[in-house]
Amino acid sequence: MVSKEDIKKILDGYDKKNLSIATVCSHSSLQIFNGARKEGFRTIGIAIKERAKFYDAFPLGRPDEFIIVESYDEIFDLTDRLIEENAIIVPHGSFVEYLGASRFKELPLPTFGNRRVLEWESDREKEREWLEKHAGIKMPKKIDDPRNIDRPVLVKYYGAKGGRGFFIAKNYAEFKMGIDWNKKYSIQEYVLGTRYYLHFFYSPIKEDGYKVSKGTIEMLSIDRRDESNIDEIYKLGAQEELKKMGIFPSFVVTGNVPVVLRESLLPKAFDIAERVVESSIKLFGGMIGAFCLESIVTDELEFNVFEISSRIVAGTNPFISGSPYADLIEPGLSTGQRIAREIRMAAEQDRLDEIIS
Repeated sequence: MVSKEDIKKILDGYDKKNLSIATVCSHSSLQIFNGARKEGFRTIGIAIKERAKFYDAFPLGRPDEFIIVESYDEIFDLTDRLIEENAIIVPHGSFVEYLGASRFKELPLPTFGNRRVLEWESDREKEREWLEKHAGIKMPKKIDDPRNIDRPVLVKYYGAKGGRGFFIAKNYAEFKMGIDWNKKYSIQEYVLGTRYYLHFFYSPIKEDGYKVSKGTIEMLSIDRRDESNIDEIYKLGAQEELKKMGIFPSFVVTGNVPVVLRESLLPKAFDIAERVVESSIKLFGGMIGAFCLESIVTDELEFNVFEISSRIVAGTNPFISGSPYADLIEPGLSTGQRIAREIRMAAEQDRLDEIIS
């Protein structure tokens, strides 16, 4: 992984009053560019050539400059140019997926957040160790041997793929029907409940708000990508008939629905967020910025966290003009703007090295 010392040397040469924010044109980039513009930053979009045109339809989400590439591997050839423009990279799920976690960790550019989180997040075993053992959070049970499947399970491949390839199996025969043996996978119990994606923001430099040992946590929004209990039951029961017709159900995300959690659950949500943040500080120096706790709430009002995303997620996109939660912090605040705000605050306080790696 590129060293923090090398990144600090690059940052030391930056004009802190003329920083740019750069990201790959995908995923949540419209929101990132819009939020950066609101905070007074110049923006740079790295795009595959056919991806650039549709940004003309959204002028407030269009980057100030496009850098057109044939493939995202070319980003490594752009480092000198981006450094000249005082660019700070804002990662999102597609950005990390396109490059791969190991390659992303080697990217020699100042990047918002702590790249060390990828060691724990991109490996399902280490992710479970972090959340279950160190943070003490309840997770769906893990099935080590697919031949031991005796209940509905969710089979997931490693990496952020928008749910692509994930499938439900109720026994070993169904598992063999759906599995791609060439990919690394994990198997976990399929917990019946409502799936909620909780979008938080951890700042090590902000002092007011929901305090933790260092800094504060904010809840910015919540979305849902799957349906409620009755539809989850339908998914379980309908699979066999669909498969007979040659239709194999998947979990590919095509959109996001805003959600407001019942207020009595908010203390529980903040409790698990706090435990995740505190354990991240102890394990690898802190998970900085936006993160999403992907959870299931059962009819007993208990949270099961089945995954964490340690950067801005696409589920924040319905909230470019704020959310019922962000509006209680600052009206109209989006996760994209909150990221840019953190960078601006750190630059003004000469603390960029605390949020950049």
